[in-house]
Amino acid sequence: MFGISGLNANLANIIMITVCSAIVLLIGVLSARAIQMKPTGMQNVFEWLIDFVKGIINNTMDWKTGERFLGLGLTIFLYILVANLSKLPFVITTEPGHVVWWKAPTDDPLITLTLAATIIVLTHFYGIKIKGFGGYGKDYFKPVPFLFPLKVIEEFANTLTLGMRLFGNIYAKGILMALLVSLGVSGFFGFFAAALPTIAWQAFSLFIGAIQAFIFLMLTMVYMAHKVADDH
Repeated sequence: MFGISGLNANLANIIMITVCSAIVLLIGVLSARAIQMKPTGMQNVFEWLIDFVKGIINNTMDWKTGERFLGLGLTIFLYILVANLSKLPFVITTEPGHVVWWKAPTDDPLITLTLAATIIVLTHFYGIKIKGFGGYGKDYFKPVPFLFPLKVIEEFANTLTLGMRLFGNIYAKGILMALLVSLGVSGFFGFFAAALPTIAWQAFSLFIGAIQAFIFLMLTMVYMAHKVADDH
């Protein structure tokens, strides 16, 4: 990139990140373009989603503190859900070289770890903003001071586990699907042997994509509550 040696970028990742962001933006615009007192269609689904995210926030911290994170929670859940499911309908691969251009961006550890690191940085930012440097710093020495080194290690562990959990599940889902597709194109008998498992796995992939978005959102709010809430 920019003629700098060693500075590389995965163009496919950039394309898919942009596509997923555009889809989330489109969902938001379509849901809010004609707001009615009696919601229907997309507005009804979006209001249900708002209540769903509010419930998760309320389970981790009081609403007075957590209200400001509603937009963040909605964005995280929708973006990761769309990213997880983006590979479900099809995959675009070029030959030779076997370059994958259309894929789930969350099956790349660099993207999931970047998302996780961004969340952890935000938790520190809001912790300092709400409690101040003094109150924020004291939390590292509670309930006993000698836990300080472990709490520092915990920050790195949270980043790693949050990102790698998402990557591992989505990557494994893609690997199994690739194996089923390979079996399906191997021949006449392979096609019929793989047809039913492929359909079943596609359906289960919807569940995996949704549950991983939920887990990422839940953990985000748990980590945020640890920084901003007094009781956790």
